[in-house]
Amino acid sequence: MKWYKKLHWQIILGLILGLLWGLVSALAGFNEFTLNFIKPFGTIFITLLKLIAVPLVLASLVAGVTSLNDTASLSRMGLKTVMIYLCTTVFAISIGLLAVNLIKPGKALPESTKIELQETYQENVGEREEGALAIKERRPLDFIVGIVPSNFFASASENSNMLQIVFVAILLGIGIIKVGGKQGELLVNVFDSFNDVIIKIVDLIMKTAPYGVFALMAALIVDLAGDDLGKAVDLLRALGWYCLTVLLALIVHVFLVYATLFRFSSKMRLRDFFKAIRPAMLLGFSTSSSSATLPVTMERVEQNLGVDEEVSSFVLPIGATINMDGTSLYQAVAAVFIAQALGMDLSIVQQLTIVATATLASIGAAGVPGAGIVMLVVVLQAIDVPVEGIALILGVDRILDMCRTTVNITGDAAVALTVASSEGKLSAPNLDD
Repeated sequence: MKWYKKLHWQIILGLILGLLWGLVSALAGFNEFTLNFIKPFGTIFITLLKLIAVPLVLASLVAGVTSLNDTASLSRMGLKTVMIYLCTTVFAISIGLLAVNLIKPGKALPESTKIELQETYQENVGEREEGALAIKERRPLDFIVGIVPSNFFASASENSNMLQIVFVAILLGIGIIKVGGKQGELLVNVFDSFNDVIIKIVDLIMKTAPYGVFALMAALIVDLAGDDLGKAVDLLRALGWYCLTVLLALIVHVFLVYATLFRFSSKMRLRDFFKAIRPAMLLGFSTSSSSATLPVTMERVEQNLGVDEEVSSFVLPIGATINMDGTSLYQAVAAVFIAQALGMDLSIVQQLTIVATATLASIGAAGVPGAGIVMLVVVLQAIDVPVEGIALILGVDRILDMCRTTVNITGDAAVALTVASSEGKLSAPNLDD
């Protein structure tokens, strides 16, 4: 296959052209045209991915559960999945704290820049506090209670309720196993066929990915720059050390934690792993949404990494909700950066509190753009750092959101591969596409 016919190269081309168009639009005054006639195509693309996510998870997970011989293996796989997710999240937060304490990006921020940033983005802080208040009011077991829906159709209407969809799918699959016989076999065939149809629809949607990514990137540059591209450049320069700290910590986490995970659990090389899931990583970068990228992640993990559908359909939807390695790492760096910028020295106890709070806050967080900022409010309040300090980082949050979402998706795929290998449900990878 020629290189330009491969999906990941088409997506990369869409990213580059979208970036260039956004820059031209900001310089030449085409912003209104871009927002009115180009951005909608990116919105439609994301909406299509979200549209197919719930049916895909329901069909594939029911098909996967019904293929099991017993429910004991499902319980074992579930416990293993959650434990690995929690461990990688703790490692991510620890790496973030180590990086921000060594580099100290908050100390390099000029006082005039602090004042200017706070004045510019202060209005947006209140909205984040309201979202954080709802999270803080959750009781310890509210997360578990929230997994069980009272109305399946209400749950299916919102992608952030993915754990509820997973619960219903598992329950339905177990029910079909218990029924057995011809009736059970008939239902298994129905869900298998439905799953095949959904996968074909995902393939059709992915043919539009380069155009959707182009529109998303063009709109992003316009939103960041507005009518003055120089403002965006000045903002990135002012918060350069902070951005570099986050990016460096994310890179270390990916190459250290996931490579170590593969070393002990499978023979997969990190380079081959990246090659297999490139389109999912690129889409995660452009959409900033784990939930929207879920259909593509599932397709790539199954077809390219060789993970059995029984594993991917269970591990990945859970990961899209509770596995937030990139987001948790970012929260650790952002919390300490804000404290440094405000002249506050955090104790060891406060930094350990960041580890605990960021880990717990990541569980059940919506896999949508901007959710990390709401979680950050919870972390800041836990260590008595003024929430108003978030105004210092809001200007570059959208860019970092793209990067941390990419790491979240990479982590989901890595854990799916690890669990599949440990369960003996990993076939030879297909690295041609």
